[in-house]
Amino acid sequence: MAGERKYITAEELQKHNKAGDLWISIQGKVYNVTDWAKDHPGGDVPLLNLAGQDVTDAFIAYHPGTAWQYLAKFSTGYYLKDFEVSEVSKDYRRLYSEFSKLGLFEKKGHGIMYSLICVAIMLCLVVYGVLKTESVLVHMGCAVILGFLWMQSAYVGHDSGHYQIMTTPGYTKIAQMLAGNCLTGISIAWWKWTHNAHHISCNSLDYDPDLQHIPVFAVSSSFFNSITSVFYGRKLTFDPLARFLVSYQHFTFYPVMIVARINLYVQTFLLLFSKRPIPDRALNILGIFVFWAWFPLLVSYMPTWSERIMFVLLSFTVTSVQHIQFCLNHFSADVYVGPPSGNDWFEKQTGGTLDIACSSWMDWFFGGLQFQLEHHLFPRLPRCQLRKISPLVQELCKKHNLPYRSLSFWDANVSTIRTLRTAALQARCPTNPVKNLLWEAVNTHG
Repeated sequence: MAGERKYITAEELQKHNKAGDLWISIQGKVYNVTDWAKDHPGGDVPLLNLAGQDVTDAFIAYHPGTAWQYLAKFSTGYYLKDFEVSEVSKDYRRLYSEFSKLGLFEKKGHGIMYSLICVAIMLCLVVYGVLKTESVLVHMGCAVILGFLWMQSAYVGHDSGHYQIMTTPGYTKIAQMLAGNCLTGISIAWWKWTHNAHHISCNSLDYDPDLQHIPVFAVSSSFFNSITSVFYGRKLTFDPLARFLVSYQHFTFYPVMIVARINLYVQTFLLLFSKRPIPDRALNILGIFVFWAWFPLLVSYMPTWSERIMFVLLSFTVTSVQHIQFCLNHFSADVYVGPPSGNDWFEKQTGGTLDIACSSWMDWFFGGLQFQLEHHLFPRLPRCQLRKISPLVQELCKKHNLPYRSLSFWDANVSTIRTLRTAALQARCPTNPVKNLLWEAVNTHG
């Protein structure tokens, strides 16, 4: 009969889940996004991770209403047989619709403008303090300010990656490059690549790059099996060196966080000069060169090498608070092995995140990301709206008996260190120990 719908089963859809053959379902309608993957603004990783599934909740979370009009050209003509929506998803979509009707996704407030003004003022203070004074104390004060500058710039870059913070996409891109590449030295292209994967596969040990820190850290004993990182396409080998480092990770966590930026710089260069397709590669490289022009030049104005080293380490130490915060949001939350599932979007986001409780006057310090669960559920929601919607998210979690964890900054640190210590002790007494002379020498007497 003309116009009769054609159906495929969930099992048939699941077969189209690899590069070169990517099908997804949105509200039960099947789309072929194989050719779109290379042009997808969020990169191909989210499509690869969720291919072969119904991805309605993830699509709603990441796309404005205007995106729906572009789906028709990808339609296969098929519909998903026996398509059902869970009660959790129904409530999530109703809540999203309510926020949309209230215009919360468009009401961005003035937070970004205030942040940009603060960043500009701090940059002027740092440059003036370094160039116009010879006081060691003033220079160290400038290092502290520079650390806060990097933190606020990172928040601006983060916001710009999730939603349009300026009046046009072009101006938003300029803000991204200035706040990210030029001021922090961390490429917005690298951030988008890893961050989108993190959101889609939140706390999957083999899919989420934000948990893959072998050989330095392991938040779960599952890493002891040398699992393969789907994101990086390589095996995370748990060798004798990894075992030794992980065994003391609850002691090394904070020192490592101080120098964590060095790894981000390295990762930026590795990506930008790789063969992987990178949007705006030349612009990203130009922004990175701007950073590596002004920052070493600024440091060079210090009179001695000891003062230069202290300046860099102090600025890194201040910024390490932000790196620690990102770890607090996820390290002690629930983890799993395997690909993300489009059918339990809400459940995976609530299970894999942890909020940091603080007074409203501290929102600027945490950049809105203290409401990590709210952000993961509604990533396009401006940071100024996250505190407002928090009670509604808590109600929804309570209704469906899902975790909503909100700890003070201190308690979040305690929880994270406890998680690292548990894995460290497990690494010391593995079922199948890795033979290593240094390991045996250090641990002979316990």
